[in-house]
Amino acid sequence: MTDERVVVVAHAAAASEAAARHIAGSLRAAVAERGRADWATTGGSAAPGIYRHLADDPLRDEIPWAQVHVWWGDDRFVPRDHPLSNVQPLDDILLDSTPLPIANLHPFRTGEAIGASRDAASVAAAMAAELAAAGLPITDGFPVLDLVVLGVGGDGHILSVFPGSTAFDAEAWVVDIPAPTHIEPHVARVTMHPLVVRVARDVLVVATGAGKAEVLADILGDGRDERRWPAQLARHGRATWILDEAAAARLTR
Repeated sequence: MTDERVVVVAHAAAASEAAARHIAGSLRAAVAERGRADWATTGGSAAPGIYRHLADDPLRDEIPWAQVHVWWGDDRFVPRDHPLSNVQPLDDILLDSTPLPIANLHPFRTGEAIGASRDAASVAAAMAAELAAAGLPITDGFPVLDLVVLGVGGDGHILSVFPGSTAFDAEAWVVDIPAPTHIEPHVARVTMHPLVVRVARDVLVVATGAGKAEVLADILGDGRDERRWPAQLARHGRATWILDEAAAARLTR
């Protein structure tokens, strides 16, 4: 039995607003308790809307940006300014509108690796070293982030951890992922280990649209198989799922 919290709102715009409020509250709480917030953000279609709310009143002035450190749970092996980059939306929206220090950003160094003809494995190793240097607490062998924000793929994946991924068996905190053939975009990835989701202090999952209804019914149903449905890693008592009515249409609870 799980006790994740599922919040259903009217539409995608309302999901973005609710997610932004949750993020702001989580960051404030982490800074109040520990003097610093470590937030692993995501990309995908939800990110721009969430960032626009964070960059606007009243949330912009409620967040202690100087104490917020931003990580990315995963990214595609493309330059930072590429349309497929998970970093680009934050660069375009939050950096222009908030006092978030550039020095507090911890993106995967994909562009640097591409420019130096290094592979995705080198990017994963560099990010693992950066996480280690941050001095985060360790639980069950993995770094504890204050907040991990996730989207859900149409196949049930989170981060770049696809169903049956070898990432589950990796020992490293960050792993490189070959370009998937079953889902677009067909681009190599780098991702934090899936078990960071299990040890995080706060996990927020955002999913919207009728196209996610069927997979969410499986993920949030009675059966449990995290390797088949990686998003089930976010089914625990420190997780909140924000869905719009279309995405939640096939849930039975």
